[in-house]
Amino acid sequence: MFTGIIEEIGEITAITPAGDGWRLTVRAPKAASDAVHGESIAVSGVCLTVVGSTSDTFDTDVMKQTLDVAAIGSATVGTRVNIEKAMPVGARLGGHIVQGHVDGVGEVLEVRPGAQWSVLRISLPHDLAPLVVDKGSISVDGTSLTVSAVSEPPSTGSGTDSTPQDWFEVSLIPETLAATTLGSRAVGDRVNLETDILARHVERLLAFRAADAGADRAATPEGGSR
Repeated sequence: MFTGIIEEIGEITAITPAGDGWRLTVRAPKAASDAVHGESIAVSGVCLTVVGSTSDTFDTDVMKQTLDVAAIGSATVGTRVNIEKAMPVGARLGGHIVQGHVDGVGEVLEVRPGAQWSVLRISLPHDLAPLVVDKGSISVDGTSLTVSAVSEPPSTGSGTDSTPQDWFEVSLIPETLAATTLGSRAVGDRVNLETDILARHVERLLAFRAADAGADRAATPEGGSR
């Protein structure tokens, strides 16, 4: 379990094919200094297991499924990544509950720099759009952020077959710009997204409730009562 508070920016120094996956070597001196075999480290929001380490690097295996669904699948040697070690029991939850399980990948649509901050507009896979709300929490490349704006849901009866682009915005303070890779993001960059776990549980609960209600209606004779 993680909090989305990035501890350092690391760098991928080696990518070695391993079956249908990869073995990554990541240079991250702070995380590697006391890393132990089997512990979890979030690499740009992807929870990975340490399989080896030196004083300033750690190795981790990435399976094909992760490469297919996360932006890390397009990483190369030299790619900078956000690093966070697992949250110890009893620590302060400075961000929000982050599992390190990527829900999807977004694309940076717009970067609007301000005097001391920057606003990123990021595309949102349509199936994730209901889970993202204004002022809610979202993890972008492992960074806990507050949604500052979100696209409107599609209106019914609009008379168009095209699905509008779903998006959300986050406003980045100077600390976030300096301490994470988000400060160097540009239009077209792909980022890992993890929605709020509470929203995912509620969506699942409502889906079952709707299915049960539909089954009840189907089992009730028309015009009758149970």
